[in-house]
Amino acid sequence: MKVYIIGAGPGDPDLITVKGARLVERCPVVLYTGSLVPEAVIARAAPNARVLDSAGMTLEQIVEVFKEAHARDEDVARVHTGDPSIFGSTAEQMRQLEALGIEYEIVPGVSSFTAAAAALGRELTLPELSQTVILTRAEGRTPMPPLEKLEDLARHRATMCLFLSVNLIRDVVAQLTPAYGETCPVAVVQRATWPDQRVVRGTLADIGDKVREARITATAMILVGEVLEAKDFANSRLYDAGFTHRFRRGTDRAS
Repeated sequence: MKVYIIGAGPGDPDLITVKGARLVERCPVVLYTGSLVPEAVIARAAPNARVLDSAGMTLEQIVEVFKEAHARDEDVARVHTGDPSIFGSTAEQMRQLEALGIEYEIVPGVSSFTAAAAALGRELTLPELSQTVILTRAEGRTPMPPLEKLEDLARHRATMCLFLSVNLIRDVVAQLTPAYGETCPVAVVQRATWPDQRVVRGTLADIGDKVREARITATAMILVGEVLEAKDFANSRLYDAGFTHRFRRGTDRAS
């Protein structure tokens, strides 16, 4: 028996991995995050599978499902949104599984931050402009570690993707503006890859008003950084004719 912790992707049911989809199809128990995982993903479950929605469950109730499945020697497809490794509340489940001696495996998925970048048609790492992506969130009811305050992270001026923070957009703007500047591009992508996906673009000077006017209060990714609007950036060396790497000898431009 094994528990498969599966990333279902950001919304589009076709963005679950082939492996994840096959596991949902064959596991006799499917436990999914009903508040975010599309019904079309769970529709793949076998007709006789036990399909349970964890949206209203506590950790203890989730673990009880694992225990019952273990006693019956039934594999479990534990289906989460996005990728299980990022703001997935999966570590606490894995800790319980380890304590119980129940085997588990993580099946990665497409994260909402990469889905949001795709919706914007942007690369988040541009040569000589930003080679770092910071994945974080604004401080709300869940406190941030002392060294991970937004004001401190902003000093790097790297591309920043904020999860679970759109309801705190004005706090985000106030904390990022001193380092990034008012003209820094910002985009908010709500429900990336879903049929009702929405994109709001602006700068740190006006994104707060635009988000409020759009009435976006949840299920949205905030992306901040010059890469969102940059046009004049250096090309990658990877495809430069004069650049030698393992698979190609560069040309000598001086000859």
